[in-house]
Amino acid sequence: MNRIYILLFAGGLLAACESDKSAETSAITLPETSVADTLRYEQEGHLRNVRQLTFGGDNAEAYFSFDNQYLTLQRAQESADIPCDQIFYGKIPTTPEETFDMKLVSTGKGRTTCSYFMPGDQEIIFASTHLSGDACPPGIDRNVIKKYVWPIYSEFEIFVSDLDGNIKRQLTDNDSYDAEATLSPDGSKIVFTSTRNGDLDLYVMNVDGSDLKQVTDGLGYDGGAFFSPDGTKLIFRASRPQTAEAIAEYKELLSQNLVAPSDMELYTCNIDGSDLKQITSLGKANWAPFMHPSGSKVIFSSNHASESGRLFNLFMINLDGTGLEQITFDGEFDAFPMFSYDGKYLVFASNRNNGDTRDTNVFIAEWVE
Repeated sequence: MNRIYILLFAGGLLAACESDKSAETSAITLPETSVADTLRYEQEGHLRNVRQLTFGGDNAEAYFSFDNQYLTLQRAQESADIPCDQIFYGKIPTTPEETFDMKLVSTGKGRTTCSYFMPGDQEIIFASTHLSGDACPPGIDRNVIKKYVWPIYSEFEIFVSDLDGNIKRQLTDNDSYDAEATLSPDGSKIVFTSTRNGDLDLYVMNVDGSDLKQVTDGLGYDGGAFFSPDGTKLIFRASRPQTAEAIAEYKELLSQNLVAPSDMELYTCNIDGSDLKQITSLGKANWAPFMHPSGSKVIFSSNHASESGRLFNLFMINLDGTGLEQITFDGEFDAFPMFSYDGKYLVFASNRNNGDTRDTNVFIAEWVE
């Protein structure tokens, strides 16, 4: 996941919303507006009625509630006194007059990442460093580390908060990186990434934190995992260093709680780790995968077609590695796609329409097969 750093690849007021969602239905209808048409590139035939939900700052990793009515996301914006990522949620607008108003659900302290709705849509899971200090954890001095890397904060622990921002429980407690948690479609299982065994591997546990099981064990960074629509498989991105030099570099960076995400491919496996398969062999960085509701293909972000490596667009590919298709045609950065549970909508983060700034915003569109 790690959206807070991937922006280096690519170069308002917060209003509260109600937490009682019991009366909501299971479908959304986006407003028809002329503005939406201007946010879609001509080649983007799978998207319709694109609408921008956030304006300004770094907004990404927006994921649907189980009832498809709400989104949870992480946001940072210096001008709004949010110096590093915090977790918010908001109701998806259903009329042209509505705005996407967000409510803070993390503590406002430390740094957070990777939020997801819990079963019942009354709680949100996310990782946070707030127990280790109120301030944002230190960033990377790129004058010293002369390489594009992500920090892997060992201070991250996984928490569950209610929609009013009250921490209800802590699911991990150790000196390792624990983050990138998402839930199975039936709400019974959590998958996340951890360094508790000395490497960056995937783990699965019950929604209450019990029955923890390690899923992957190959050397490299396994992360950004999501469940398949039927809950039996995982889709994730992984680095797999092969040469002695690459292995040594990976281990050295990991010893400094760093990882270089410039060489990643997509993999699938059963939730017990069996039947591991590599889906892509495109080169460069292929990441942020999410399965299509059919369960037969996956949408993801990639810079494989970019000569400079700075341009990321969304692509779709069959789970057997065939049928690669480009989905978005933005000139800068598109990532973090997720289909609504009914398959009618796609939410994603993009640098489009940002006025030539570095702002990343959240967009939602109707999905056209």
